[in-house]
Amino acid sequence: MRHELLLILDYGSQFTQLIARRAREMGVYAEIVDPRMKRTEIQKRAPKGIVLSGGPSSVNDQGAPGLDPGVLDLGIPVLGICYGFQLLARDLGGRVKPSSRREYGEATLAVETEGRLLQGVDHTSRVWASHGDVVESMPRGFTRLAHTESVEVAAVEDPERGVYAVMFHPEVAHSTQGARILRNFLFEVCGFRGDWTMGKVLEESVDRIRGQVGKRRVLCALSGGVDSSVVAALLHQAVPSQVMAVFVDHGLLRLGEAEQVARSMGQILQHDLVTVDASERFLEALRGVEDPEQKRKIIGAQFIEVFEEAAHERGGAELLAQGTLYPDVIESTSTRGPSAKIKSHHNVGGLPEHMKMELVEPLRELFKDEVRELGGLLGLPPAIVQRHPFPGPGLAVRILGPVTPEAVKTLQLADDIFITELRRSGQYDRVWQAFAVLLPVRTVGVMGDGRTYDQVVALRAVTSSDGMTADWARLPDAFLSKVSSRIVNEVPGVNRVVYDISTKPPATIEWE
Repeated sequence: MRHELLLILDYGSQFTQLIARRAREMGVYAEIVDPRMKRTEIQKRAPKGIVLSGGPSSVNDQGAPGLDPGVLDLGIPVLGICYGFQLLARDLGGRVKPSSRREYGEATLAVETEGRLLQGVDHTSRVWASHGDVVESMPRGFTRLAHTESVEVAAVEDPERGVYAVMFHPEVAHSTQGARILRNFLFEVCGFRGDWTMGKVLEESVDRIRGQVGKRRVLCALSGGVDSSVVAALLHQAVPSQVMAVFVDHGLLRLGEAEQVARSMGQILQHDLVTVDASERFLEALRGVEDPEQKRKIIGAQFIEVFEEAAHERGGAELLAQGTLYPDVIESTSTRGPSAKIKSHHNVGGLPEHMKMELVEPLRELFKDEVRELGGLLGLPPAIVQRHPFPGPGLAVRILGPVTPEAVKTLQLADDIFITELRRSGQYDRVWQAFAVLLPVRTVGVMGDGRTYDQVVALRAVTSSDGMTADWARLPDAFLSKVSSRIVNEVPGVNRVVYDISTKPPATIEWE
């Protein structure tokens, strides 16, 4: 089945992924694409609506990204957000200039005329702005709908041409009426029906897997996390007895996790599950390695070798399934051309040349919360579906410095205390992700009237809707005090605990 499509042209905003998430939450399938996409390609994709995202550039800068002028002649409704608004204004005959008063953060939107875009929006509401330029004069045919304290033209529309625009970010939660504005554009302007549901995605995924796999055998890389567990369950439902779900204990899992995964997934996958203990092999390959990118590459290569050996011992497999998600693809390959890659993902970018296995990636178009919902429909237990994200390289990228058996044990104990206390206090499900990090520094301490010179553990807990942006979790002081006290008293070799209060961006959620 082909879903109705919303195309989002990505001009570099940190919030672009949120536009896609908000649309999907409303039942509209949204895809993020390169802003240089030509009219012919867009026409071929047949979207019902187009969004031009925000971005860090000024439309007046030389070489600033633009829009194929033919796109506006397709008759497809277009919504410009921030930079997208300025681009539309410039291209359609208006003027954009640097603002005498830049607008960053919260602002008050005052509605003058509802029009189609602001229908039902409160007369005044809070919005989130992030721009240094403003539209000085609107193109002919546009109607001004709203203003803010420092921006005279904050929302406009030209229904005859099907062009709508706002100078703030409706996709951000701080914009209190943002969801209503996006809903107006998607349903009242574009006429979307809202045909994107996880129930349909499940049916289509099963059919797609059966079509791709046929009679062949497929090897599933099972880490025990949400993503790979959902992939394994999908394969088991689609092509039972043709699946070899290989769970590799690489010695870098959380405390007791290997046993827990083998037990819970064994009940679901039954004979399709294969467990391999390769902990010594991975730790030996990582001996003395400190660079995080090198750690990821070594672990990725070891995984491939273990999977190959496991498949060979059991008659071979022609396909490899893995839990690649849409954010993995976005972060690993820029939709905006030559921009910087954040980090390597071990499950993005294909396979070594010597491997002739075809990839099966049924979650490649989904965000994490969509995967969780899909897992629930597949019957996975809450302990798996609601598990916090865990990196494929495991604790190797949470040990800053060389990975040793002693460091792994130290971090496992500290992390287990943190997660256990989060569960006991009822806060585990309130945060997106929480974990401990072992730092490569030692500090002076006092224990039992004696001087110590021991290690430091950092605690990280964030709130997020999709992992693309995140805020640090405001955990109670008493809770953090209890966790710190337990770690220092119960984990040998640790005498100091710190709490990370960085947001994403500028920091990432993981430390490496």
